[in-house]
Amino acid sequence: MNKVCILGGGPAGSSAAIAACQEGANVQIMERSQFPRHKVCGEFLSPGIEQALDRLGLGSSFRELRPTRIQRMRICIGATEKSALLREVGYGLSRHSFDSWLWREAMQAGATHVQTGEPNVIATGRNSRVARGGRLFGFKAHFRGPVDDAVELYFQGSTYVGLNCVEDGLTNVCGIAPEEDLRSCHFDVDLFLHQHRPVRARLGPLRRNWDWIFTGPLEFRNGLKTPLAAYAAGDAVSFVDPFTGSGLLCAVMTGSLAGKSAAQGIPIAQYVEQCAGLLRRPFQISSVLRSIAQTRVAGPLLRLTPANLIFNWTRP
Repeated sequence: MNKVCILGGGPAGSSAAIAACQEGANVQIMERSQFPRHKVCGEFLSPGIEQALDRLGLGSSFRELRPTRIQRMRICIGATEKSALLREVGYGLSRHSFDSWLWREAMQAGATHVQTGEPNVIATGRNSRVARGGRLFGFKAHFRGPVDDAVELYFQGSTYVGLNCVEDGLTNVCGIAPEEDLRSCHFDVDLFLHQHRPVRARLGPLRRNWDWIFTGPLEFRNGLKTPLAAYAAGDAVSFVDPFTGSGLLCAVMTGSLAGKSAAQGIPIAQYVEQCAGLLRRPFQISSVLRSIAQTRVAGPLLRLTPANLIFNWTRP
């Protein structure tokens, strides 16, 4: 029986554990955090997540969590707005619920929680080494108020804010902004967001449920360009710009692939090539779209481009 030791028990690590257990491996997970926990995240589960979880045998259990169905998308760049129906349903579910659920499923599948070990699967999330100057930070809070079935993105320069409903009638508000802009408001996110008219109008009927939490600095990094000594999964292998809304789907997909590959003893180089097939397009397209969103042509291009085409370009 192959031994699979996983560093990190988030969505990528727990998915890896479940996939490896299904291959008959002896699976251990090293994780320091306690579940449940809140994480700065858009908390949008992109269309395709049901199929990915079904392949792990978790589809029915996932639906029992009663995640919010997301059926529309809305993009706002400056004064230009575009809306569309999603061709497939997505979901909104907090990391507080999603991470702890996947962790329980991993334990029930046969994985064990250990403190030390020699990991051959790395699922520790992103590892930023960003120098001061031009750094980006993420922020998030849950709000109470009217609910919606859309995932929404508001761009303003280098800042963007995403909204979608999660379970229990809550709306997740998550964004990324330059450090200097947040510092100019003393990291008062309410004050910072009040300066952006479309976001201020959208948040008007909502009331913040708890204090803002932060993460950063953020570095959008493609780890597939460097040789790997282990099966890296999730943000540890590639941190795709979160505005794509594909982060959690990529975590489950690459985690499942890493766990299965490690259990079967597939060469790491072969695993990396399979990951590249999943992640190359969303990483490249998101980099281009993020650059365009900060220019004067972004609004006119948004008016001309079908919304679902933008969405589909960034899917793994």
